[in-house]
Amino acid sequence: MERAAQGADGGGGSNSSSRSSSRATSAGSSPSCSLAGRAVSSRSAVAGLVGGGSRSSPGSVAASPSGGGGRRREPALEGVLSKYTNLLQGWQNRYFVLDFEAGILQYFVNEQSKHQKPRGALSLAGAIVSLSDEAPHMLVVYSANGEMYKLRAADAKERQFWVTQLRACAKYHMETNSKMMNQVEGQQKSLVHAIESLPGSGPLTALDQDLLLLKATSAATLSCLGECLSLLQQSVHQVGQPSHKPAASENILGWHGPKSHSTEPLKNGTFGSLPSASANITWAILPNSAEEEQAFQPEPEPNSGPELVLSEDEKSDTEDKEETELGVMEDQRSVILHLISQLKLGMDLTKVVLPTFILEKRSLLEMYADFMAHPDLLLAIAAGATPEERVIGFVEYYLTSFHEGRKGALAKKPYNPIIGETFHCSWEVPKDKVKPKRTAPHSPPGHQHLTASDPSESYKLRFVAEQVSHHPPISCFYCECKEKKLCVNTHVWTKSKFMGMSVGVSMIGEGVLRLLEHGEEYVFTLPSAYARSILTVPWVELGGKVSISCAKTGYSATVIFHTKPFYGGKVHRVTAEVKHNPTNTIVCKAHGEWNGTLEFTYNSGETKVIDTTALPVCPKRIRPLEKQGPMESRNLWREVTRYLRLGDIDAATEQKRRLEEKQRVEERKRESLRTPWQPKYFTQEGDGWVYFNPLWKAY
Repeated sequence: MERAAQGADGGGGSNSSSRSSSRATSAGSSPSCSLAGRAVSSRSAVAGLVGGGSRSSPGSVAASPSGGGGRRREPALEGVLSKYTNLLQGWQNRYFVLDFEAGILQYFVNEQSKHQKPRGALSLAGAIVSLSDEAPHMLVVYSANGEMYKLRAADAKERQFWVTQLRACAKYHMETNSKMMNQVEGQQKSLVHAIESLPGSGPLTALDQDLLLLKATSAATLSCLGECLSLLQQSVHQVGQPSHKPAASENILGWHGPKSHSTEPLKNGTFGSLPSASANITWAILPNSAEEEQAFQPEPEPNSGPELVLSEDEKSDTEDKEETELGVMEDQRSVILHLISQLKLGMDLTKVVLPTFILEKRSLLEMYADFMAHPDLLLAIAAGATPEERVIGFVEYYLTSFHEGRKGALAKKPYNPIIGETFHCSWEVPKDKVKPKRTAPHSPPGHQHLTASDPSESYKLRFVAEQVSHHPPISCFYCECKEKKLCVNTHVWTKSKFMGMSVGVSMIGEGVLRLLEHGEEYVFTLPSAYARSILTVPWVELGGKVSISCAKTGYSATVIFHTKPFYGGKVHRVTAEVKHNPTNTIVCKAHGEWNGTLEFTYNSGETKVIDTTALPVCPKRIRPLEKQGPMESRNLWREVTRYLRLGDIDAATEQKRRLEEKQRVEERKRESLRTPWQPKYFTQEGDGWVYFNPLWKAY
């Protein structure tokens, strides 16, 4: 094989020519891009200026048999291309080697260094290789992991040659991975069949703890592998789109993989009538309101309007809020394992009944009220003297609200509210405690309670929540303080997904805080939540980027809830940044743990530390059960709650089943009459929901 004349490649701006010959693939060896199975004559050297002025010509060499019947690996293609580095260094010549058999594109400073460690490498399985008009003779390689190479060839012909070879390599390795996945799927099915073929009694049964764990983990592993493969396959289908650039998904993705062959499904912790794996299952930290718990007490009168809730009937809430940790006891473990073994990655968790022992003793609607456990911080926002103080006050309140509302990192699930369910409460906040937080004194250590001895010396904050929709499951809540001319209107759609050994819950929707005295509206979103380690001792973390913005003042905030890295790292981390957009000025930064200590740094250089565990809690005021309507949360779920407190899971399950049956009857009745549900307190406006008599209507 002859070699073309070769110049020294000094890196960024040298001239060079590369190997320009090709060889046919020998019988029995691995295919080499588009050269497989046919002879290819030598290509003459391609001369042309690239980027910094180098000359480049690709060469193609196939894997050929070596002595003794083995194979030695040789590069399928190599040569000089210009690679875009960054804005400072721009385009630089680099020596690229395509290893077809390994499916890797590597690059070196020059040809002389190609036997050293590469400067970079890109896996081509599932990669997108596309043409670009951003620069002359440019191509872009997007790997499946999100990494990208911007490259330039000497001319259009050379560019097309590289693109053809790279695409063929990506396709070959994608097909190879698909074959491997089919084999793995078959083996996993055989494993599940072998386990489920075991007798129901004896020394080794299909319900053996270790076998259930094996069944569950193998299904989760296969799901994860299938998810990766489906993403790669999506990339391959998009190769023909020159302008396509894959973005990191912010959603919880799904893969429709193999179904379980289980013949003994579970329901409410007992073997019964659980739907097959193609059905859905509900397991939400912040649950979605669906068929699992969309149970009905007798409906209120049709089209009945909002009910008057008398504040004089409300009393300080003394209900025990303690929850026991959800450790996985042996009798519970088999239930969870069996459920997990039937799930698919990305499955929407909405229709399968979950065991009652995972339930928290409160409705989701009440949980939203518990996010208001520091009403003094909320009311203090309106006391800010400037727009900057007010937006920072809102960010401080926002970051401190999740600890009490989420009850720390406890991984139990509130009751999914049923359509028409409501929750009412209020808070009396001592006026002397409502101050702008930057000037407020630090609270002494210990968990205190804010109580007002004289109602006339306190602000009244009222709260109402309602489940307004079944499909999709939407909860709304509204709170207002007339004295401070402040109100919050929020609608949330919770959507949960199975993620292998975790469950993710997206909080879709937004809230608006209105400060009527200042004419300001702060629009905010909510983070996602994740239940981790669902086979051992489950725990909850928050994750994702949320935003807070005020169009009138030009202030905005970005809050990032960081999920724990797979290896190392801290849990429950959160960072925030408050910015004045017209001047592009950052006025405040914050970091810490949403359920621990938060540190705020202001542009003045001042700092402040808030310990969320030591903040005083203002107990909500709520009417006793005997004065609540049949669709109010605590009254609706009272029997389920009572038996959960007693530890009688069977009785709690039976009460829950009765509610579910009433739900089904009323739903069928509405469907037969074609009567849409009419919420009491909220009306739909566009994509959102608004309280029927908001405070801003009076101003």
